[in-house]
Amino acid sequence: MQQNLLETPIEYLKGVGPNRGALLRKELGIHKYGHLLNFFPNRYIDRTRYYKINELQNNAAEVQIIGKIINVKTVEFGKNQKRLVATFADETGQMELVWFQGHKWIRESLKLNEICVIFGKCTSFGNTFNMAHPEIELMTEHEKSLRSAMQAVYPSTETLANRGISNRVMNKLMQQLFQETQAQFSETLPDYLIAELKLIPKNAALFNIHFPKSAEALAKAQFRLKFEELFYIQLQLITKNLIRKHKIKGHPFTKVGAYFNDFYNNHLPFELTNAQKRVIKEIRIDMGSNAQMNRLLQGDVGSGKTIVALMSMLIALDNGFQSCLMAPTEILANQHFNGLTELAKDLNINIKILTGSTKIAARRIIHEELENGTLHILIGTHALLEDKVKFQNLGLAVIDEQHRFGVEQRSKLWKKNEIPPHILVMTATPIPRTLAMSLYGDLDISVIDELPPGRKPIQTVHRFDSNRLKVWKFIRDEIALGRQIYIVYPLIQESEKMDFKDLMDGYESVSRDFPLPQYSISILHGKMKPADKDAEMKRFAEGKTNIMVATTVIEVGVNIPNASVMIIESAERFGLSQLHQLRGRVGRGAEQSYCILMTSHKLSVDSKTRMETMVSTNDGFEIAEVDLKLRGPGDLMGTQQSGVLNLQIADIVRDRDILMLARNYALKILKDDAPMQKPENTILRTTYIELTKKKNIWNYIS
Repeated sequence: MQQNLLETPIEYLKGVGPNRGALLRKELGIHKYGHLLNFFPNRYIDRTRYYKINELQNNAAEVQIIGKIINVKTVEFGKNQKRLVATFADETGQMELVWFQGHKWIRESLKLNEICVIFGKCTSFGNTFNMAHPEIELMTEHEKSLRSAMQAVYPSTETLANRGISNRVMNKLMQQLFQETQAQFSETLPDYLIAELKLIPKNAALFNIHFPKSAEALAKAQFRLKFEELFYIQLQLITKNLIRKHKIKGHPFTKVGAYFNDFYNNHLPFELTNAQKRVIKEIRIDMGSNAQMNRLLQGDVGSGKTIVALMSMLIALDNGFQSCLMAPTEILANQHFNGLTELAKDLNINIKILTGSTKIAARRIIHEELENGTLHILIGTHALLEDKVKFQNLGLAVIDEQHRFGVEQRSKLWKKNEIPPHILVMTATPIPRTLAMSLYGDLDISVIDELPPGRKPIQTVHRFDSNRLKVWKFIRDEIALGRQIYIVYPLIQESEKMDFKDLMDGYESVSRDFPLPQYSISILHGKMKPADKDAEMKRFAEGKTNIMVATTVIEVGVNIPNASVMIIESAERFGLSQLHQLRGRVGRGAEQSYCILMTSHKLSVDSKTRMETMVSTNDGFEIAEVDLKLRGPGDLMGTQQSGVLNLQIADIVRDRDILMLARNYALKILKDDAPMQKPENTILRTTYIELTKKKNIWNYIS
C-alpha cells in the first residue's frame, strides 16, 4: 500500500472529524492514520461467551448477556441528581442497567422488548445485579459487525471517556481505518527473516492485533510486531556503535609500560579477582585499537571498580596521556581521591582533586599543571567541566554513576581534546541485562560479577517494629565489640517536614536508648550545611561516634570498614535498588556485617516481595531484575530516562527472550552487511531510514 495514505490527518477518517480529531491528538498522540494503526490494544476480552443472568458473580468482570429491556424509569437521588434505570431480562432472571449522564439521548435510543446484547461490568447491590453505562447492540447489528472472538480494549483517558470516545468508538474507528486502507500495508521485514523465524506477514499481524480471530492468531501477531519493534531498535543501536568505532578515532594506547607493570607486579594491595582481570583485558584491547573506547563498567558496591579505573589510567599514563575521573558529589570525589592516592602512593604520580570548594590558589596550580602536563590524574565533580579546565592531552575520562550526569555534560568532556578521550563509565547500580541492552546498546559493557576475596556476604534480616527491643539489644552487643551502626530513615520528597520530623523523632528515641556518655551519636540530613555534614561524617569515620542516624544522604559514598550494621527504618518505603545501595554501606571490613530491615506489619504485596528479595540474595543483578519486574523500565531509570522506552507493543521485561533474539539477528545481519546494501536487505534499509527520520525513541538513547 502507498505509505502516503497512512500520512492522512486523523480528522479525515469517517467518524472522526475536527472535534474528535483534536481530542485524539491531545489525549493519545494520534495525529495520522498511521498513528491509529499503531495504537495497540492493552488487553482483550473474550466475546465468544454469553452469560445468563443467573450465572453472574460479583467479581467486576466484563460480561455479555442476551436479553430484552422491559422498562425504563428515571430515579431521583441526592440533591437534584437523577439516574436512568432500565430493567433487563432474560429467561433466567432480571437485572438493572444504570446511566448517570446523557439521559435524554440514551432514553431515545433504547428499544423496548427487542432482543439485544449488553456488555459491561456487573456489580451487585443486595440481591440485584446492575451494569453501569453498558454497551448495547441490537442482535441484528451484533451479528453483522466485524467481530472477532477476542475484543480489543484500547488504552484510554478520563477525558476521552467523558467526551464519549468509548472503547466501542475506538473499535469502530479501527474498523473504518481497515476498510479505507483495505488492510494493505507495506511489508517491513525481508523475506529471509520472515521465513527463518516463521513470522506472519505484516498485513496479517496488524489485522490480528486489532481483530484477532483466535488466541493463537493473536499470539502470532504479537510475536511478529514485538520482534519487529525490538529488532529495529537493536539495529539502530548496533549501527551507532559500529559507526562510532569506524568514524570516531581514539588515541591508540599501544604500550603497557612501566607505570602499569610496576603497580601490577609490586604494589597491588590484593590479588585481583578473575572478573577484574577479564575487565582490565577488555579495556586494554579497546584502548589499544584505533577507535575511541566507550565502555560501561558495572559492578556492585565494593566489587573493586576503583582499582580497575586506576589501572586503566596507568595505561593512559604509559602512553603519555592524562586522565580524569568525574563523580557526582564532593563526598564521592573525595573518596575516589583518597582511594586512588592511597593505591598509587609508591608510584610517583601527580593526582589532584578539583571540586566546588577548592580554594583559588589551589585551582591556579591545578590549571597550570594540567596545561603543562605535569598533572597526571585529576579527580573532581562537575567543576571539571568548566571552560577554564584545560588539559594538555586528556586520554581517558572515567565517569562514575553516569546516570547522574546529562548528555551535554558528558559531551563537554569530549571537547577537552581534539581527538576525544576514551570513555569509561562506572556504575554501582546494577542494570539488568535486558535494560542495559536497550538503554546502553551502543556502549560496550563489562561486568565485575564477583566480590574480592575475604569479603563476607552481608546477612540481611527483616524485623517488624514490635521486635525493636531485640534489635536494640543486638546493637548494644555489636557496639560492645567495637563496631559502628547506621540507622537510616526514609526521605519522601513531597514532605520534607514529615521526613525531618521522622528523623528527629528517631534521633530522640535512639538518644534516649543509647545515652551519653556511654554512647555517642552522629546525625546527618539534607538540610545541613556541607561543612557540618563533612564534620559529622568525619567524626563517624574516625570512630568518635558509635551510631550514625541519617536520611538517605549516605546512600552513595563513604567507606567505613568498621561499620557493621545497617538498620533501615520503614524499609517498605524504599525501592529495591535503594535498599541494596544502602546495604552496600556496610560489609567493607573483614568482620561479619548485618542489614536489618524494619517495617510495620501492614505490607503491600510488592513490599513483601522487596523484603523477601533482600533477605534471600546479595546479588545486585538479581535484585535489579526483580526491581525491573516490579517497577517497569521507565521508573527504574529515573525521569531523565523515562522517555527512552516508549515502546508501542514490546515490553523489555516480559519480552526479554524476543529482545535477545532480535539483538542476535541484528548483530548477524550487520556483521554480514553493515550498510544494508545487499539486494535482499533493501526493505531493511528503506524501513530503517524511514524510522530514523521519525525521531522515534532512538534519539534519546544514551
